[in-house]
Amino acid sequence: MYRRPIYSALLTRLKEPRKFLQVLAGPRQAGKTTLIRQAMESLGIPCHYASADEPTLQSRSWIEQQFEIGRLLTRENKKAAALIVLDEIQKVAGWSEAVKRQWDMDTAEKLALKVVILGSSPLLIQRGLTESLAGRFEIIPIVHWSYSEMKDAFGWSPEQFIYFGGYPGAADLIHDRHRWSRYIIDSLIETTISRDILLMTRVDKPALLRRLFQLGCSYSGQILSYQKMTGQLQDAGNTTTLAHYLDLLSGAGMLTGLSKLAGQRVRQRASSPKLQVLNTALLSAQSTLSFDASLKDRELWGRLVESAVGAHLINSITGTNIEVFYWRERGKEVDFVLRSGKTLTAIEVKSGYSKGSFPGMDEFSRIFKPKRKLLIGGGGLPLEKFLSIPAANWLY
Repeated sequence: MYRRPIYSALLTRLKEPRKFLQVLAGPRQAGKTTLIRQAMESLGIPCHYASADEPTLQSRSWIEQQFEIGRLLTRENKKAAALIVLDEIQKVAGWSEAVKRQWDMDTAEKLALKVVILGSSPLLIQRGLTESLAGRFEIIPIVHWSYSEMKDAFGWSPEQFIYFGGYPGAADLIHDRHRWSRYIIDSLIETTISRDILLMTRVDKPALLRRLFQLGCSYSGQILSYQKMTGQLQDAGNTTTLAHYLDLLSGAGMLTGLSKLAGQRVRQRASSPKLQVLNTALLSAQSTLSFDASLKDRELWGRLVESAVGAHLINSITGTNIEVFYWRERGKEVDFVLRSGKTLTAIEVKSGYSKGSFPGMDEFSRIFKPKRKLLIGGGGLPLEKFLSIPAANWLY
């Protein structure tokens, strides 16, 4: 069984008396549905699964119908516990108000109906929860598969993970590079953009959002100001629009922009973002170079390695109080900075051999006095070792 820590946490919560809605939120192909189906088989109580993942949006009455099925299962189980699972819940307009109404009705009746909500757009799920369901839910974040998980499941090397990323559903296709890339582009990238973002959120310039995603993948691992982005994109509109679209892509688990570490949060928000794919497959699938050719291209491979490190950091700190930044001042730079409270760890990434001169790390250490300074690759900590360890280990 894969993703065992997440599965164990989910099963523990579902075996408790009804307290909260359980929410599994994460990008497509992260294993949410598989996890909940495994839990349903282990619980030993009546369960009902339903998905709103249809080309057209479901209505609130669909949610009411699913709750009625759950209530029937509870009554047939002599008012003992039953479970309903609502998948792709964000596809239902006004879902949070509808779920709140049904949940509160069952709470008033002291009905032991457990509810799990799944969604492939974490940003939209979070909005619905905070708007209507405050105090009624717990979130179990589901992120892209890690190197350790892909290695255990498919026997992948670090190089395969760096290029092909963490999509388990595509693992069997990697020996046919064209077929693999079309699967990533058509079934994951296009589906996420068209059905998880454009169908669910007001986007005045869909073509701009698509071009921003392509640009972000091309520049993953690099710092790019919004002004420079407008120079790269035609009909770019204003920088506020670009920042909003980047937030939407981040909320869908595709592409994010890291902020610069600064003393004031206002300066952090105003900084140029360091673009970062959250799964390196999103970068590789759109490249013209094969796996073998990418290994030989030092510039591309360096970007893939740094992107893999950044994605690992961001994915492994999801749901914690840890933050990830970059730092740059007067031409001196540190690739990544982890922060928890006042504790900092600085991280440099080298895909090739390093001569050992790190002016950015030296200057950062002088100013901020981090708890740890890590060199990944280049004679420092082996990349495979780093990708096998959660980011939190470098702070505590």
